Amino acid sequence: MKFKNILCFVALGLCLSCGDDFLDEVPVDFRSPENAYKTYGDFTLSVNNLYRLVRREFYSRDENYPMDYTYGTDLVFDGQASQRRWTPYINVMRPQGGAEVPATHWADLYKIITESNTIIARLQTVEFSTAEETRLEAEARFFRAFAYRTLVYLFGGVPLELNEVESPRFNYVRATKEEVLAQCILDAKFAADNLRGIMAVENGQVNNLAASHLLSEIYLANNQPQLAAEEATKVINDPNVRLMTARFGSQSTVNPGDVYWDLYRRNNQNRASGNTEGLWVIQFETDVLGGGAVSTGMGGAALYERHHAPMVRDYRLGGRALFKWPMSDYTGGRGIGWAISTRYFSNTIWESDWNNDIRNANHNFVREFVYNNPAFPEYYGTVVSTENPPAGITVPSRSFYAYQSKVTTPGDHPTGLYANLQTGELKATAGGTYTDQYMFRLAETYLLRAEAYFKAGNSAAAAADINVVRQRANANPVAAADVTIDYILDERMRELGIEEKRRLTLMRMGLLYDRVSRLNPYYSDILEINNLWPIPYSEIERNTEALLEQNPGYTN
Repeated sequence: MKFKNILCFVALGLCLSCGDDFLDEVPVDFRSPENAYKTYGDFTLSVNNLYRLVRREFYSRDENYPMDYTYGTDLVFDGQASQRRWTPYINVMRPQGGAEVPATHWADLYKIITESNTIIARLQTVEFSTAEETRLEAEARFFRAFAYRTLVYLFGGVPLELNEVESPRFNYVRATKEEVLAQCILDAKFAADNLRGIMAVENGQVNNLAASHLLSEIYLANNQPQLAAEEATKVINDPNVRLMTARFGSQSTVNPGDVYWDLYRRNNQNRASGNTEGLWVIQFETDVLGGGAVSTGMGGAALYERHHAPMVRDYRLGGRALFKWPMSDYTGGRGIGWAISTRYFSNTIWESDWNNDIRNANHNFVREFVYNNPAFPEYYGTVVSTENPPAGITVPSRSFYAYQSKVTTPGDHPTGLYANLQTGELKATAGGTYTDQYMFRLAETYLLRAEAYFKAGNSAAAAADINVVRQRANANPVAAADVTIDYILDERMRELGIEEKRRLTLMRMGLLYDRVSRLNPYYSDILEINNLWPIPYSEIERNTEALLEQNPGYTN
């Protein structure tokens, strides 16, 4: 009887299932695409997560991954090679423990694309006003363009997925570089046409000008300099943005200082401070839930101070430790000297304007340090320079080299980071850079347009744009005849420095190997194949139903 009843139950179930969806699983106790995209607020939360993913990938993931955009370039070299030396890390196909560097960024960037695709797809399932739907789609397409643009610079052609992926796929193939860039252009153009203006968005939100800046850069990557110049012009001519030329913001009365120094002080990156130069500013609200940075430690902050400022703790003159460390002054906070400035960055590019370019002033590019350890009164207060170091002191070395002060907040660290507020001593948990960070800034837009003009054959117009930036810095103008791609890259170094995702610029131009092999002797093992990263072995291995081709020169 029991057996008969079971059969009847199965038969009943089969009958009820015909044409019905009652067996479809709809999650009720956790968030999923099926139940998470119902209201405008739901979609806004998903868009907000795109901002978080960008902040994590480029600024705050951990000790090292955001710095992959700086190490291995012409800007810096590794102060502690045993920790992580970038060229071998890039070239390793099958790492012994841990993820490959390329694989980590590949995964993080595709997370941005995946979430963007889901937002775009799910918009078709919910009734919104036209304005709301367009705004959400424009933001999602901006981030998709931004992520694919990053992938194509790093890897060349990559798999191009524009749909929500609802089940695993193992048959991806690489689109061509041209196909990926074409999609980036479509997405960035939609964003530029449909995002709100810069005056209508909150701090940190993408806007039409940020999208045009991005589109200008992508047009350059796609060898369309005239279109790149036109898009950059839309940004430059917008009446709501301009280069800052007078002192402003939270520490505008502090001396020494100038307008360039003011750009990097705490709370000065957003428009509320009077700053009309930031186009897209990544937000780091210290000690605010979800804000990223905390004053009780380094977690969540951008770790430029930790990486790029020297570790003066280990500076010894005659066996004497003449610097206290860590201190909230121009010795570099709690720097540990992992990203040492190349000689080219700290010296060569400044030679023609050493004394007049404000970006090279000591409060912006620190070369003169003051001994601050009162335990040695005969030295206390003495100035020591990287340009004329005492006998026995090596420059550059991990404990003593020139660095950009924009990576730290001398005299203005968050209160919770001080061990002694009166003396300026910091806690061991310091090391972050507690300012909002420029992703796009108007000065870079001028330099993008200069590059576009130069590539279009108009050196005079290129020089004029470069000189707008140089005039603000009190640097001598460049003549049209002297403008080259190398000069433009040097000017980007002078203006942007550690702020720039330098690897992306050099790989976009295909010039990583050229610049590094000539200008950064530390990476003597760089290869021409390193102009692109290898496709991650882990991705090739799991893609079992199609061939995911490797970049030339790499072996799996």
